[in-house]
Amino acid sequence: MKRTINVVSLDQTPIEEQQIELVERKCIGHPDSIADGVAEAVSRALCREYEDRCDGVLHHNTDQGEVVAGASIPSFGGGKIVRPIYLLLTGRATKQFEGHVIPTDAISIEAARIYLAETLPTLNMERDIIVDCRMGDGSTDLRDVFKPSGSSPIPRANDTSFGVGHAPFSEVEEIILAMNQEIADTLRPKHPMIGYDIKIMGLRNGDQMTFTIASAMVDRYCSSMDDYVNMTALMQEELQAVARKHTSRKVEVAVNTADDIKNNSIFLTVNGTSAEMGDDGSVGRGNRINGLITPNRPMSMEAASGKNPINHIGKIYNLLATGIAQEACMKVDGITEMYVRLLSQIGKPIDQPLVASVQIIPEKGSDFTALSRDVEEIVNERLADITSITKRVIKGELKTF
Repeated sequence: MKRTINVVSLDQTPIEEQQIELVERKCIGHPDSIADGVAEAVSRALCREYEDRCDGVLHHNTDQGEVVAGASIPSFGGGKIVRPIYLLLTGRATKQFEGHVIPTDAISIEAARIYLAETLPTLNMERDIIVDCRMGDGSTDLRDVFKPSGSSPIPRANDTSFGVGHAPFSEVEEIILAMNQEIADTLRPKHPMIGYDIKIMGLRNGDQMTFTIASAMVDRYCSSMDDYVNMTALMQEELQAVARKHTSRKVEVAVNTADDIKNNSIFLTVNGTSAEMGDDGSVGRGNRINGLITPNRPMSMEAASGKNPINHIGKIYNLLATGIAQEACMKVDGITEMYVRLLSQIGKPIDQPLVASVQIIPEKGSDFTALSRDVEEIVNERLADITSITKRVIKGELKTF
């Protein structure tokens, strides 16, 4: 069956030429990112269990988790948690199959606790957090849609929904992702005072970039106010150096601008996350699947983390649209900017979207007919191979936040 693929030239000012650009990232220990990460870890664990027990992934969606903030008293040298964080796992999962009971709640709680212990190693898993599961059973109608029809190995879409993606990244987007990587790979291993709850907000106003960093600090590794102030200064210097590797524009980096040093009001925490001291979190309220929040770009509002990787369009089409855009920009000459929108129809094969819409800002002088033909070929190839996304998601090769 021929797919409906629409490739058009977009008459729009490219992002790098727009006056104002805003980009945000909530890093791994932000309450919203904690919710996303746990939801995805639970989904992957259920997928593996279903495959082991039932020789195939059964219907589930674990994209409804909530982080309810605890309370803490941080102090230089080490404070204490006075009310633990409460993590609620909800959503739906198939709990019985061909007469066999599947312990989905126990699997989910174990997966959540393993993820939290690996991601936030400062947490005392016995005292600092409570993990609860109130997962319901899957909808019968959606379980039916979950199965491929007839002899076709292609699952049918669980919903009429869409996914979006764009490429290439702008300088601001690249810088924020690079800052996140620098913190995770270099700064935090050297300086464990740097916590896990970090938000990076980027603004480009013309050729002036400003990056505002809010970084929790871990009190057990911070002995004094001087230690704290020195660490924020070090972060500012190191992250400014990261930004300069990616741009020739003017760059300013500010760290923990809400601090009031004179009144001892600083972003000091026991475990490196604001989830211990008043900030709640929800699945889908943070980063999109490319790891960013980009109000200058088209975005899907779907919570991709925790959605099943077999036929949930909110996950699959967002991953696929982003992958198509990135591949096309790498392989096809003449693209300044590209946007991909994939729309499903409930009950129809996921490799046959109602429309695959591609918008391209072409470079001046490029042959748009040839460019369009090459891009359409990539769209077709990626749609034909759509089930590979499921395997990569279960293996943890594709990020959802």
